[in-house]
Amino acid sequence: MSDAAGRVTPLRFAVIGSPVAHSRSPAMHGAAFAALGLPHTYEKLETSAEELGERVAALRSGAFAGLNVTVPHKTRVLAMVDEVDASARATGAANTLVRGADGSVCAFNTDAPALRAELARLAGGVERFRARTALVLGTGGAARAAIFALGQLDVGRVVVRGRRRDAFEPLPGVLAASGATRAAIAFEPIDAPPSDPSDYVAVVQATTAGMDGASAPGDVVADVVAWEEVPLDCVVYDVVYTPPRTPLLERARARGLACDGGLGMLVRQGALAFELWLGVEPPLDVMRGALD
Repeated sequence: MSDAAGRVTPLRFAVIGSPVAHSRSPAMHGAAFAALGLPHTYEKLETSAEELGERVAALRSGAFAGLNVTVPHKTRVLAMVDEVDASARATGAANTLVRGADGSVCAFNTDAPALRAELARLAGGVERFRARTALVLGTGGAARAAIFALGQLDVGRVVVRGRRRDAFEPLPGVLAASGATRAAIAFEPIDAPPSDPSDYVAVVQATTAGMDGASAPGDVVADVVAWEEVPLDCVVYDVVYTPPRTPLLERARARGLACDGGLGMLVRQGALAFELWLGVEPPLDVMRGALD
């Protein structure tokens, strides 16, 4: 949007969630705005469950031009928007809110395609995943994105480990929505002894455990994998990106596995959100450079 003189109108963007103090999205988006000569701003707003409706209303009113949504609101926010894109409907979670010209708010999920690209990068392609088993740690919004991404990578089975079985109940639908008609999905308690990992092609850590500011330490999820039996062609991805080295990644490296933290996923999902908001493809290398 620009004025009569051709000047671009400054727009306001933000990430909302709790906690968000650790978020590096402002640096990433700020670098992209600067590289493209745009006067827009991006901030992080600590947002409780009680404040979530107010944030969405502020977007609808035009106080913001777009929002990113992070834990723990990715599922809850779906009930507060005017439209849910297929990407968010399939995963049951949203991480990006887009304001339409009429003030309507549409929810999208850019986590799933970002994670799919990151897993394929680590594996050197998509062929390795076909008909193999993947482990997902967690049952929240990031886990839904992981299950959807793994289904699109054509895995044969997804094992989900979490604290509550009732939180698992919608997840088979997420896998089915990915198009993975032949894949199976199973639940295991997070505190159960490690199950047979001999067919694992991917381990995705999709909780906040180990994240700076989180209550649960990273060992909580790292300890549920029998690392000495994991195949050497398995890839490991931790969606946590602060700190860059988590206990899960340390165990994976000790085993000699290809692994990475969530920085690449953060950049890719942010770039997709940027394009949804502004209709412009951002410089991915600039966004990553701002975080490195």
